Order: sequence, then C-alpha cells, then structure tokens
Amino acid sequence: MVDIFSNTPRVTLAHTPTPLEALPNFTKALGGPDIWIKRDDCTGFALGGNKVRKLEFLMAEAQAKGATVIVTAGGTQSNHVRQTAAAAVRLGMKCHAVLERVRTDDLYETNGNALLDYLFGAIPHFVEKDADMDAAMSSVDAELTAEGETVYIVPIGGSNALGSMGYVACAMELAQQFRENNVHPSAIVHASGSAGTQAGLLIGLSLAGLEIPVIGMCVSRAGEAQRKKVTSLIESLTSLVKRPDLKSVIDVICDGAYVGPGYGIETPEMIAAIQLLARTEGIFLDPVYTGKAMVGLVDYVKIGKFDNAGPVIFLHTGGTPALFVYPSVAGDDHI
Repeated sequence: MVDIFSNTPRVTLAHTPTPLEALPNFTKALGGPDIWIKRDDCTGFALGGNKVRKLEFLMAEAQAKGATVIVTAGGTQSNHVRQTAAAAVRLGMKCHAVLERVRTDDLYETNGNALLDYLFGAIPHFVEKDADMDAAMSSVDAELTAEGETVYIVPIGGSNALGSMGYVACAMELAQQFRENNVHPSAIVHASGSAGTQAGLLIGLSLAGLEIPVIGMCVSRAGEAQRKKVTSLIESLTSLVKRPDLKSVIDVICDGAYVGPGYGIETPEMIAAIQLLARTEGIFLDPVYTGKAMVGLVDYVKIGKFDNAGPVIFLHTGGTPALFVYPSVAGDDHI
C-alpha cells in the first residue's frame, strides 16, 4: 500500500500508540460480548484526548504557513480548545478561542477545561449559545490580521480532511494492535461530534482492508444529520488520500438516540455509564462525549444488538477535565 502520510507534514505531539485494553470486569457486569477499550484518553499531551491526533497535521500546516496566532472554537468546556491552546504554546504561537456559552454558571466557566485554557494563555471570545461559530472565528481572524498577525484557523474539533488524517493513522495503529492481540472486532463504538474521528477511522480501516462497522453515537445532533456531516467529510478525505473509490463502499452509521436533552446536558443514563466503568475498571469517561457514547454501547448490549457478536471496541476519546464541572456524575452518595 502507498504510504499516504509520506507527503503530509506532521508534528509530533501525541504519545502513541495508545493502549488497547480488555475490560473483563465491565464485560462481566454487562453480561454481553467482550468489551475492549482504545485508550485515546492516554495520548498524553495536555491531559490527553483525541484532538491531539488531528492537531499533529493541522499545526504542521500552520507552521508551514508561518502562523503566529491560532484561532479556533468550541464550547466553554471544549476538549479541542484545551489541546489546541497547548499545541499553540508548544509551537510558539498564541491562541484565541471562540467559546460558546453552553452554561453560564461560575463553575462551568472557571474550572475543568476552561481553567486549563486560561493556564495555557488562550484568549477567550465568548459568544451566546447557538451563535454562528464560523462567522465569529472569521471576525477574530480579521481583527488579528489587521493587527499584523498571521492567523491560522483550526476548525471546530480539528475536523476537516487534513485533521481527519489523525484518525486514518489511528485506524492503522488499531489494525496492528488487533493483529498483535488476536482480536477480531465486530464493531467499534465512539462519540461522534465534529465528525473527523469517525471519518478518519472509516477511511483508515478501509485502507487497512478491515470491514469493521464504526458506530458513531451522536452527542449534539440527530442521527441523520450527523450521518450527512460524516459523509461529507469522507468525500473530502477520500480526495485528500487520492482514493475517491472508497466513498462508495463505506457505510456510515450514526445513532442519535442517546443525545438526551442536548449537547453537554446530563442524563441519568450517562451518569450510570460513567459510574459503571469507573467502579468496575477504574477508568474515567467524560459527561459530554464518551459518557453518552457508552450509554449507547450499554443499551446495544441490553437490547441484544451485540448478541453472538465478537469483541466490541470502545474508542475513548478523552475529556476527563470536564468531570470537574459535572459533580452530579459522582452520584448522591459521594463524599
């Protein structure tokens, strides 16, 4: 196979490969198929998470273009903004972040990821809920350019075709780990938001010759809307890797049944899923992304969608700092 990464600049930020681990206690508690977890919460950089894989490609392009300032966007508790701010610092750039006010209480805006953004020196630009984030980033870009800065815009979640190359690489990493562990997965489950992780995984698995369903559990929108978002990104990514034939053979699966009232809003099922993994395996999920994705996996086991299936892989995309602004996840019996 042609090395699709050979002509794509990349900086090294993540600690990879991240572990692929069995979850025997969690599997026993569910009474379902063997559950394994891909620990992309252990990418290391700025407390870990999936966005750093995308930033390795995006920040290399920013460097090549002589950027002095990175502009990006996300929710107030964005994992992506945290890691982007850290990457900017590492590479000698400033970071401006457009932050959507999902909640306005002091805890939410001063702790968790927000605290770390400030620690990295990121400059916030708050906008109201459901604001046009692209327009807001363009406005910040214009202001900074007028001041003489060279601006590079990192899209929300790092999820354009170039950023998605991070998860093409992750899929190749997984393929090697499946061989080493003699694991033959029946499905990969993960949280699908800005779409780059799912698009990259699907392309990477196809390039590796693996036909494994990738189930994106939606965290911010309905299933069909998310499917269209992932599909659109796949079309761009197949052009980038010069394999347009792949888009006709890839099946995009997005399930919007577990979003609950909305992005970043707690559900009892999410709290239960976080507690179950913490209390059986000593692993933290986050309330916004992986917690809700795990609700979907647990429910699939309960309703029989994984009956007689091979191992199921849960991709842990990180997000631990957000736990500190959701005290409800500890339950009523917490200290």
